[in-house]
Amino acid sequence: MDQKIIREIFRKSGPLVATAIHDGHLLRKEVAEIMELNEDERLREEDPFTGHWTAIGDIQIIGLQSRFEVDLNRPRGKAVYQKPEDAWGLEVWKAEPSQELVARSLAEYDSFYKDAHRIFSKLKKQFGHFVVFDLHSYNHRREGPNGSPANPDENPEVNIGTGTMDRTKWAPLVDRFITDLRGFNFNNRHLDVRENVKFKGGQFSRWIHQAFPESACSISVEFKKFFMNEWSGKPDFQQLENILASLQSTIPGVIEELKKIGLNVKIRD
Repeated sequence: MDQKIIREIFRKSGPLVATAIHDGHLLRKEVAEIMELNEDERLREEDPFTGHWTAIGDIQIIGLQSRFEVDLNRPRGKAVYQKPEDAWGLEVWKAEPSQELVARSLAEYDSFYKDAHRIFSKLKKQFGHFVVFDLHSYNHRREGPNGSPANPDENPEVNIGTGTMDRTKWAPLVDRFITDLRGFNFNNRHLDVRENVKFKGGQFSRWIHQAFPESACSISVEFKKFFMNEWSGKPDFQQLENILASLQSTIPGVIEELKKIGLNVKIRD
């Protein structure tokens, strides 16, 4: 189909990909016409500003369409929300989507994964191994703008999802990434970074590891929305930049660990 649902940015030649597949807010006209949710309600469940952090990648992949049109991080059969239980209890539709509309949304899904396979296949051929930073954010104030935040013991500032990978193979790289992210001076403190507490990774990372089992390490990184007001949608720009800097601080260590595994070419010296 003609409509492109991702924006690809090739910054330089290298084995690091950063993705923000839930950053998008756009809807096709036919989807918008039967969408029950208003823009603010949709934005609350999307991952705004995550596209900004993809600057850490040699290649950036940023979603353009809203997850309420098609969710690229769900299995294909669940990629178009049908019932409230598919979407945090929200009534998504004014009228039931037609089979034709759903088919067009799933064609976008298929196009995305075809494009991703093309990009990753080139990286596999060029470098042998590559890393995907699968960047997301999540809500922690679901009781309302004045309600209590979710229990921080169960909601880390940064959740690292590794449940879709062979953890043994990639342990040195993942451990280095977590250690460096925790060690970053974040406004004279350290981020609460924990593994597989809130999320273990979604379909995109699962598919990457299934399609490129020997070559790809996809790390699902979920930032709690402490960097914004999730009800108004207003960001704290300084926090956004600090998060970008914290992610950038992990890159030398990730590259070092990739070189230990073995790369086809010399990179980033």
